[in-house]
Amino acid sequence: MSMQVQRLSGSLGAVISQVDLRQGLTADSAAQIRQVLLQHGVIFFRDQGLTSAQFMAFARAMGEPVEYPFVKGFADFPQIIEVKKLEHEKVNFGGIWHSDTTYLDCPPMGSMLLAQEIPPYGGDTLFACQYAAYEALSDTMQRLLDGLQGISSSAKADVSKTREDRIQSDGNAAAPQSYTSQHPVVRTHPETGRKALFVNVAHTSGIVGLTDAESASLLTFLFQHQVKPEFTCRWSWRSHDLAFWDNRCAQHNPINDYHGFRRILHRITLQGDKPR
Repeated sequence: MSMQVQRLSGSLGAVISQVDLRQGLTADSAAQIRQVLLQHGVIFFRDQGLTSAQFMAFARAMGEPVEYPFVKGFADFPQIIEVKKLEHEKVNFGGIWHSDTTYLDCPPMGSMLLAQEIPPYGGDTLFACQYAAYEALSDTMQRLLDGLQGISSSAKADVSKTREDRIQSDGNAAAPQSYTSQHPVVRTHPETGRKALFVNVAHTSGIVGLTDAESASLLTFLFQHQVKPEFTCRWSWRSHDLAFWDNRCAQHNPINDYHGFRRILHRITLQGDKPR
């Protein structure tokens, strides 16, 4: 495959061109794209006007699509949900720095978004490399964090608010009220072997074995550190763009700066493993 790869920033992100995902992928092509993802943490494709079936085919070439717990998917493709903010809404879905659904015992390997309707301005998404965030810490802080377990909850107030509109319109009545799990504060990526921070302000509510005050102090530092500008890239969406990120080493934050306009994307998440 004659694909072109252009790096987006110093820490993470790459744009892949000369690829038409509507044509499907050979095993070799899929492996090449997967390697670019592992190298850059998040990859982007322009001008991919995919049907739901084509979007699902690409997802299956990359991994195993799974359903999102709180929002119902499409009737014919339950693993695809709409990520949307409508003209009258003020809060955007997932509008806070986070890794997807870390409150699950096996958080997703990755997530992908396919842009359908984009506002005339705003609505960019930020991504942050958690390899770079970990590697920038002092040796002493790295030793302190290694072995600690973070507590993740789906019920943290800031992120719960970002789901309210979608649960009201598209909620999954069968979903539990909340989920809680424990994961390493620093996880080792199962494919690259690199260490990455694995806490996030949306879901990490504490650290096992520390008091609330001790957890709050350490987590506040990490939440601020892990999204420093030098660890990030920014994506300005166009209709039919596709983004695919590695949830094991990258966080993301959709910017809520387009009140009065509609923004609709389709999302698929891919099955992950238990962080170690």
